[in-house]
Amino acid sequence: MTSIEFDDVAHSFGDRRVLRGISVELTQDRIGIVGANGSGKSTFARMMNGLVIPDSGTVTVNGLNVAKNKRKVRRQVGFIFSDPDRQIIMPTVVEDIELSLTRVENDKRRRREHALATLADFGLADHADQPSHTLSGGQKQLLALASIMVLGPSILIADEPTTMLDLRNAAMLREVLAGLDEQLIVLSHDLELLADYQRVLVLDDGRLVADDEPGPAIDFYRRLMARG
Repeated sequence: MTSIEFDDVAHSFGDRRVLRGISVELTQDRIGIVGANGSGKSTFARMMNGLVIPDSGTVTVNGLNVAKNKRKVRRQVGFIFSDPDRQIIMPTVVEDIELSLTRVENDKRRRREHALATLADFGLADHADQPSHTLSGGQKQLLALASIMVLGPSILIADEPTTMLDLRNAAMLREVLAGLDEQLIVLSHDLELLADYQRVLVLDDGRLVADDEPGPAIDFYRRLMARG
């Protein structure tokens, strides 16, 4: 069982307090995180693989203190952003997967074989030699996801993964995410995406204000947003 634990975590950017004394343990396979823009949810998520280190308190992943073990933690925790162009680096699709594999595979032939097999798993085999920038939005998000999952993380954090996608591509990505075996933690304004998850957290003004099954948590969030 995977476990991410926050112990009295607080953080500020300059004079702006973005997280305020959050303590929570995340062990379920499917967890959603919701909150208005500026609620602190992205900072909260980025602490899970060391993209942000808290000013105070500790974050641990499977017993590892993230601040002290960023490299080890990042082998276990993958992260995809809403904009896949932030993660796609190489000129062609297969080269982008190969770039990820350079961390773990020295042999070029095996690296290419592994990359092609991964592209097939994500429905991108026919695009292997295509320039990455010519992919559709949904295909780019799949490529970003594939470049993370090829390294075998046990946890995936997805920060608003469907925000920049049209309805068709968003539905396709939801299906792919649903098929993953790894622990999945998704930040989203797409409440339908989270409806069948095991747990949903609600953040507001840097505080964890609700933590429940999706139905009650999403109802709470709707009421919170209605109050303005």
